[in-house]
This record gives sequence, C-alpha cells and structure tokens, in this order.
Amino acid sequence: MSGEKQFISGDEAVALAVKQAKPHVIAAYPITPQTIVVERLADYVEEGELESKYMYVESEHSALSALFGASGVGARTFTATSSQGLLYMAECLHFTSGGRYPIVMMNANRSLALPWSIFGDQRDSLSQRDAGWIQLYVENVQEAYDSIFHAYRIAEDPRVMTPVMVNLDGFILTHTYELLETLPQEQADAFIPYADYANCIKFDEENPMNIAITGGPLLNMEFRFQQQRAMNDALKVIEETDKAFGELTGRTYGGGLVEAYRCEDAEVVLLSLGSLCGTIHVVVDEYRKAGKKVGLLKLRSFRPFPVDKVAEALSGARAVGVVEKDISFGYEGAVYSEVNSALIKKGLCPLTRNYVGGLGGRNFSKEDICGMFDDLLEGAPADSVQFVNLRGDIDYGNEC
Repeated sequence: MSGEKQFISGDEAVALAVKQAKPHVIAAYPITPQTIVVERLADYVEEGELESKYMYVESEHSALSALFGASGVGARTFTATSSQGLLYMAECLHFTSGGRYPIVMMNANRSLALPWSIFGDQRDSLSQRDAGWIQLYVENVQEAYDSIFHAYRIAEDPRVMTPVMVNLDGFILTHTYELLETLPQEQADAFIPYADYANCIKFDEENPMNIAITGGPLLNMEFRFQQQRAMNDALKVIEETDKAFGELTGRTYGGGLVEAYRCEDAEVVLLSLGSLCGTIHVVVDEYRKAGKKVGLLKLRSFRPFPVDKVAEALSGARAVGVVEKDISFGYEGAVYSEVNSALIKKGLCPLTRNYVGGLGGRNFSKEDICGMFDDLLEGAPADSVQFVNLRGDIDYGNEC
C-alpha cells in the first residue's frame, strides 16, 4: 500500500514523519534552519493531531536534558537542533549515549561561528562524531522523511539502544520543496511499534538503581566496551532496517550504510554525504555518456562507520576523491581521514584527494564536480587538502 503524495520541504517532511512516529515527549527549542520542524510539531499537538507532551524549554541543553528523563522512564522522544544549538547540547550528547537512551534527533546542518552564518555545512555534526550517537546523512526530502522511521527502529532495537541523529543540509534540504510519498499510518505503526521498554527503562520506582556509576576505573571501561559493541551491532541493524523498509515501501538506500552508483567498473569515484550527492549523481551520468568510467559512493552512515562497505565499493578504483563540507583544522577533512583509514585497513592504496568546500553555505556547482573528476582522471598528485571555490580577490597571506 502506498501513501499519498505531498509537495513539502525537508523540515516539514521530518515533522510529518515524527508525527506518524507518535513520540510521547517532544522537547523543543527553535534555531534556524530547523525551527519549522518544532513549529509544525507544536501545530500538530495544539490541533489534536498528535497526542504528545510538548515541552517548551529554555535552551538546547535543557531540551536534551528533558528527554534524558523522559526516555529513562520508557517514553519515545524527539528533539531537533542545529549548529550552535548542537554544540550547546554537547554535554548531554554524552549523557544520553552513555545511558543508552534511544532518543531520535534531527540536526539541520549549519556552519559554526565565527564567522557567523546561518547557512549550511557539516562541521556541526561531524565535530560530534565521538559523542556516541549514530549519525545518518540524507540526500533529499524523501530520504529525510524515511530516515526518521529508520532512526526509531534502529535506536530502539535491543541490540543497539543508542540515540540517533538524522542530518539534513541546512536550507538546501530543510527549506527546499520536493514531491514526497508518505507512509500510510498503519504501515508506520507496523514498522516502528512501541518497543518493549522493559529493556530501556532506567528510572523505576519499584526497582531503583544507580545509573550514574561513580566507581571510577572499576566499571567505566566495561560500559564503554558495551557502547562500542552496540555501535558495531548497529551496522547490521541499519542494513536490516533498510531491507525491511524496502519490503514495505519499495524504497531502499543501498543497504542503509552506503549507496554505490555506477561504481562496479569505475576507475574514479567521488565519495560524499548529504545533498551534494544529488549533483554528483547528475555529473556521473554525463561523464558516463562521454565514455568516462566514473562513479559515486554516497556515505549514509558516518557513525557507525561502514569500513567493509566503503572498501568493497572502492576496491576497483584507481583514484578516489572525498568531497566534504568540513575541515579538521590543522589536518584534513574528518571524512577523508575515515575513508583513508578504511582503505588502508583493507590493503587498498588508490590515489586519494580531499576536496573541502561548501563551508558557510558556499555553493558547489556542476563545474566544480567536473573539475574534481577531471583531476582524478588525469592522475593529479595528491594534496593534503584542496579548498574548492575559494575567492580569487582576497590576499590570504601565508599559504595553507
């Protein structure tokens, strides 16, 4: 059974999916460009379309703190944030992942200050890669909607019990309208039934326990080992979830971890994450028509990082370009480091280049993508980092 079609923005698509997921508690603090999500959810609650406790809190830190308590008594929960708001939550990100609370959060990827910008790059979420949250990145509005259902099923799986962050490129997806096919409510209910929360209730008056172990080194490592094991287990659960969703709707995302497009015989592959993959997809088709063997590898799950899937998809390429809206200052892009590590672990040594751009919302054009493919096809020597689309009318002083 297919649902109805709607012409809808990414923010509205997330709100609609959350409404259908029926969270017991929503804690909200608005920040551009995610504000529309929590506004729409407030409308649903006010109009009686969603039965949920909607908490108006004074900060992003308070939003996640509130969900810590709600999730601890067995409630399904949701919040959304962006940029500085995500950083304000940083302390609570570790509390919720360490406590193994299956919270779902949408993050509208937006640049970090200073310089101040409301426009999108991925430095906010990638800076929190070690916070213990599963991180999923989406390419378009349909995938944003679908990924909310994926996120609840993954987070609440007894093998995982780990919070999930669904990342949408700010403005490029959050405010862009696309045609969306919705999920009938009965299918949504069947796909993410309320879990047996006996597995995740932390605050129980009948069986009180200390969830903030203060034993120093006595038990801390064992807790961290369990977190690592759950993240590793999540790889399989993400694949199972994508398969089950495909059987339900006909829509799949390459197995949930990565999506390889025309990579089977590709000599050169660009790897990226988020909305930029749509542009790369178009360029790949154009180059294929010209007889050039290029491909795209879309990274959907950054945490857990799918080492085996990345290496398998890139195993036949002689050159790989990693395109990302992020930079780890003093080194290279965070995604580039992960990809190189995966390749080396699997004994693969293609030429690799790191293309960094889109910072502060700077545009990536088709011409930019063509330039990257041409670089790799010509076997240009690898640089540590190549910034894409720098303005030429500025004196940068010392070279990078």
